Amino acid sequence: MNIPGNKRPNYLKAGDTIGIVAPARKISAEELQPVIKIFEKWGLKVKLGKNIYATDNQYAGTDEQRAADFQAMLNDVEVKAILAARGGYGIVRIIDRLDFSSFIKTPKWIAGYSDVTVLHSHINRHCKTETLHCTMPISFTKDEESVALLKKALFGESLSYSIDDHTLNVSGEAKGQLIGGNLSLLYALASTPSDITTDGKILFLEDLDEYLYHIDRMMMQLKRSGKLSKLNGLVIGGFSEMKDNTVPFGKTAEQIIIDSVKEYNYPICFGFPAGHGIKNYPLYMGREVQLSVKEKTLLKFL
Repeated sequence: MNIPGNKRPNYLKAGDTIGIVAPARKISAEELQPVIKIFEKWGLKVKLGKNIYATDNQYAGTDEQRAADFQAMLNDVEVKAILAARGGYGIVRIIDRLDFSSFIKTPKWIAGYSDVTVLHSHINRHCKTETLHCTMPISFTKDEESVALLKKALFGESLSYSIDDHTLNVSGEAKGQLIGGNLSLLYALASTPSDITTDGKILFLEDLDEYLYHIDRMMMQLKRSGKLSKLNGLVIGGFSEMKDNTVPFGKTAEQIIIDSVKEYNYPICFGFPAGHGIKNYPLYMGREVQLSVKEKTLLKFL
């Protein structure tokens, strides 16, 4: 069931071609070759970006090179899905160079997490098309289950999750379009053309390697901008490797988050296995989900 106005790319089938690009941090052939073999075992053909192994300091080539690779994959009618090889930082530097005209006419899966949040948010706002928040090639060795679930997601097998209870969970049931991603990137996209709209939606958040006071500052920005007050629900993924100052902030990332939304009345799930941890379950961004937070949390895509 598509939400009115939201397009769903065709699921993959054996013989289809997927494109792999590096729109942010650089990656090596040694890191990518084992992943290409996995996709080929799935029955897929793999097309690499022309500049995928380019380097420009920490980036996978210049802004021009990375944008050109992504644009080529958007325009290539043979490519049915585009996977970011890895995250890092860099997509915000190229997003305004990209032309999504052909993508809107013939949508394809855009897949990844972390820095790929820029694409999830921008495409949700401007292209009204579902995307896939999921593990990326650089992380395939972390967890076999996450990779197996990615295959199911790309090939259109039904996805629903049952997650253990968390002490900070807020019980309730809700439906809404799932949006969000990396909190730091959502914060960076505020008041830009790629900013998210949250009213009536279910927001997913995760982050890595941030100071706790940064988490508080970012949550305050979401709150003061009105992005938390009219949600239908909130799903919190991994907040991994958080940092603190010599004088402790006094709260965990999860406690900071619950404190920022305590006045609102919607279900909240903590500990969802997605983000920068070992587990990174795929999430269809832009699709309506059923969220039920009770003894266990049930998340079902509709």
